[in-house]
Amino acid sequence: QKVKDSMRVLLPVLLNKSHDSYDKIRAILLYIFSTNGTTQENLDKLIQNVQIERDSDMIRNWKYLDVPVISSFVAQQHKYRRRDRSSEETFQLSRWTPVIKDVMEDAIENKLDSKDWPYCSRCPPTWNGSGAV
Repeated sequence: QKVKDSMRVLLPVLLNKSHDSYDKIRAILLYIFSTNGTTQENLDKLIQNVQIERDSDMIRNWKYLDVPVISSFVAQQHKYRRRDRSSEETFQLSRWTPVIKDVMEDAIENKLDSKDWPYCSRCPPTWNGSGAV
């Protein structure tokens, strides 16, 4: 199940004194990865409350690997609208469907938005989907 409020789940783990500082750094990184970045003030509060100031470079240096650690427009990021695949048959080890599958299916059905996909050409209106274009 998807976690609705990840910060509410994360804070008790971070404030627990029995956890090692490296485990807390891992938890903060998982939070950042799951939210596609966080704001500078939120990251500063997390580091200060968890008291890992001396190890904060372990978190901040992920930006050099192109991970969006600090993102001022986190809530405004555009995400591709996913298809509902809850009724499809899944296998035990392949429950996740990549976004590219949705994009390719929308491209085949001419449902891609031309604003988001300006370089994709439209299929001719007489095309019935029975051959390669």
